[in-house]
Amino acid sequence: MLSFESDYIQGAHPAILSRMTAENLMPRPGYGMDAVCESAKAKIREACACPQADVSFLVGGTQANTIVISSLLAPYEGVVSASTGHIGVHEAGAIEAAGHKVLPLPEQDGKLTAEALSAYLSAFYADEAYEHMVIPGMVYISHPTEYGSLYSLSELEALSRVCRENRLPLFMDGARLGYGLMSRHTDVTLPDVARLCDAFYIGGTKVGALMGEAVVFPQGAPKHFVTTIKQHGGLLAKGWLLG
Repeated sequence: MLSFESDYIQGAHPAILSRMTAENLMPRPGYGMDAVCESAKAKIREACACPQADVSFLVGGTQANTIVISSLLAPYEGVVSASTGHIGVHEAGAIEAAGHKVLPLPEQDGKLTAEALSAYLSAFYADEAYEHMVIPGMVYISHPTEYGSLYSLSELEALSRVCRENRLPLFMDGARLGYGLMSRHTDVTLPDVARLCDAFYIGGTKVGALMGEAVVFPQGAPKHFVTTIKQHGGLLAKGWLLG
């Protein structure tokens, strides 16, 4: 039987299990401060064509979304998302539990458009009482979306342009990014994602890894990002497993 569910319904690719077995009894520093993680980070930077990027490893997608969003927002800020976005619908209020509101906007095939975002920001700041509201502090998208739709390169460039004009970090949920990059219908590459987003992650859990998401900040991570990871219970002692 062929299953078209994601790869988290099984264990891991045999090559990964073989490598883990070979590395199993090798003593190494904890918390990702090891040669395996450093090698993985170097490969990710090369694949992104972004040698200056900061790369961190986390266990899963909801954890990655919560930690990245918490690290980028001030206490009075919220995160803009399509109304169908994963953080607003299928993460059990994890973002709100961390103290930040999800600000939903109308979507088109699951996608947030530059036009909708621009109109929302214009209307928000035109309201004289905006300082009494939750301030939009960043923008969240996922690629592919919850509907399986893909952002085109032009759509992603337009969103990025609006975000940068308004000084809003653009964050891409990449739990399914492997599917999006391998689609025959996409014109978006990994270097494009690194060029146009301020933060994103490359999901391993759904594409054959035992677990793990690689969080990438192309222009540098927020201050004390590792401390934020630790505060949210996300710093894995056996970090080499993620690497």
